[in-house]
Amino acid sequence: MTDCGCDKAKAELEEYLHRELSEQDFQDVTEHLAHCQDCSAEHLVGLKLTQKMQQACRETAPEELRASILSKLADA
Repeated sequence: MTDCGCDKAKAELEEYLHRELSEQDFQDVTEHLAHCQDCSAEHLVGLKLTQKMQQACRETAPEELRASILSKLADA
């Protein structure tokens, strides 16, 4: 493995968070994050944001809101 550098790590951070990189690229970014405080901090922000979004997507809208939206969609 080789250190991929900050530019590549930051450019691929979103794909890294979602495990959408090839195995080699994933390992390269993992290694870089282990040794780069700046990129590691950015990774943690992205990870927290991803977790909050996943949590929010599991919540359901109030029934009144759902009915209103579905009604408007049916009228469209």
